[in-house]
Amino acid sequence: MTVGVTIGQAAAFAGVTVKAVRHYHKHGLIDEPRRDTSGYRRYGPADLLRLVQIRTLAAAGVPLAEIGTMLDAAPDRFAAALTDAERRLDDRIDELIARRDTLRRLATGDRALLPARVVEALDEVAAEFGFTEADVTMAREGLVLVRALVPEGFDDYVGKVGRALRDPAYVRLVKLLWQAAEWKPDDPRVDELATAMADYFVAHPDLLPVPAGLRSRADAAVRYDLLSHHGEEERPAWARLRVLFEERLRSVAGIDLASRAEAEPPPTSAPRGARDRPAVRTARARNR
Repeated sequence: MTVGVTIGQAAAFAGVTVKAVRHYHKHGLIDEPRRDTSGYRRYGPADLLRLVQIRTLAAAGVPLAEIGTMLDAAPDRFAAALTDAERRLDDRIDELIARRDTLRRLATGDRALLPARVVEALDEVAAEFGFTEADVTMAREGLVLVRALVPEGFDDYVGKVGRALRDPAYVRLVKLLWQAAEWKPDDPRVDELATAMADYFVAHPDLLPVPAGLRSRADAAVRYDLLSHHGEEERPAWARLRVLFEERLRSVAGIDLASRAEAEPPPTSAPRGARDRPAVRTARARNR
């Protein structure tokens, strides 16, 4: 009398494929069953139980390389191994949830490319100061570039911007900067705004818009150019504003933003009277 079932039947009963059963044999998870007089493998009750155990553990995420040891271990060691497998599965679940959340955030554009705390802070600033969605998008893109090009200086840069936004004079300059996106390059207000910006940063050199991490990079000037030229193609007035702003900094205080990015310059004191001049005299006059 023939006892046991064929490999196809065993696979079907255990809920796996024949290929999977052969794979388990190859990795030593289950012994080769005895063969009948015709040379066919015959799987008995113990074999079927082993197949179901292997399938269950594999489906739970336990690596095949560990299943054999687990099944052959004493009950207490088997229980400990299950606990460890459960912990790793929890970690995997957390990772998958994080990936899912990232995919959901990608539906909102560049928001997924920044830490949630930065996105929330940017939204709060936009609501408080009345920035448009286009303004926020541009600012968010700029922060994404900073994080990509100078990751080690990103937190410092965000903190610097946060401190500056507590200064009403800085906020007025930022609002004018966004307005300048609509100006023509030869608009006289571009020159006035460049002067006001230079005066402000001469008085507040610690707030200069250069991520500190740039100074340690051999290609710092290249990275600075990528950051400083952001948005200029669509806003030609910004290109001229940047050139004038950098020229003013060099002529008034000897500050060269490009070289500042490459190496730490010696301390520079503001010119006599610079701190006494209204840093945003033009901006203030236009916002009255």
